[in-house]
Amino acid sequence: MNAPDTEMLALVDKIARFIATGDETMLGAFAKNGVVILENFAPHLFSGPDAVADWAKGMREHAATLANLRPSFGAAQDFASDGTRAFFSLPTHWQGISNGRPFQEDGGWSFLLVREEGQWRVQSYGWAVTHVAYD
Repeated sequence: MNAPDTEMLALVDKIARFIATGDETMLGAFAKNGVVILENFAPHLFSGPDAVADWAKGMREHAATLANLRPSFGAAQDFASDGTRAFFSLPTHWQGISNGRPFQEDGGWSFLLVREEGQWRVQSYGWAVTHVAYD
């Protein structure tokens, strides 16, 4: 396999759906333990037993001034997997409304997935903004 499969990419969709809607059922995309998230909002690093809950709370606060969020993804890059762990980076474009102003944001997500109970789960991700524009 030279690219993430549909199961792997579905995890990205779930996280993006949580970011866009706050739908907590999407948080099942994360591994049960050892999650580490690097984000562009304080405190920037979410780790430890409450990493997902702390990140989700921070994301809801971060997204409170955002509306109509829509992501789109480029082709995955740098894919590697040994069957129990998988890594890839994903060019990502967000558009929506921020504080009443239309915006577009480009960035990259890097993901580390782990096999857990026979399914892929997100063990870690890092987000980096590469460009933001307001209309």
